[in-house]
Amino acid sequence: MINPEIHQFLETYIVPQYDAHDAGHRRDHAHYVMNESQHLAQYYPDVDRNMLLVAAAYHDLGLCEGRELHHVVSARMLREDERLLRWFSPEQIDVMADAAEDHRASSDHEPRTIYGRIIAESDRQIDGDTIIRRTIQFTLANYPGLGEEEQYARLLEHMDEKYAEGGYLRLWIPESSNADRLAAFRKLLKDPVAFRARFNEVYAATIKR
Repeated sequence: MINPEIHQFLETYIVPQYDAHDAGHRRDHAHYVMNESQHLAQYYPDVDRNMLLVAAAYHDLGLCEGRELHHVVSARMLREDERLLRWFSPEQIDVMADAAEDHRASSDHEPRTIYGRIIAESDRQIDGDTIIRRTIQFTLANYPGLGEEEQYARLLEHMDEKYAEGGYLRLWIPESSNADRLAAFRKLLKDPVAFRARFNEVYAATIKR
């Protein structure tokens, strides 16, 4: 059961920090990972749901210092937050920090614990429109000079590197629905006409916001 004090702390002091991040990593994303991790926890009764919730809430905080090492910074911020000692032991804090660090899809190692695997799986958020929109939002924020065709070329490159068969994305929780959604998205990627049409729709909606 979730401790209401911990939940209130996270919603008051941690989640609002996501408002300063890029459009694809704001508080709606934090809430998605927090909620999805709790859903997946039902398959692992030995998991401490409070620890999982904290790891999920902190997992992308490090974006405040840039994307490249954000997972490492997130872990550091969790470890250094002495307020968490009110509810957790130093050993538990280390486990949560490792989980926050291990969430990154391009990580060079597997998540070290079940907490890391659940957070990583929850962070995947495999939905075609969401993936395309978040990639567009990132490109607009970091490469504002690119035109629509250049945006599309960059998106295709990213899709091939991460989501296509042989890409670096890995799934960790067999009970998750991500595998089926990834298969459906890969099918769309193999249809260049349908994928371009989907991009056009999402792009038009994104730049109007």
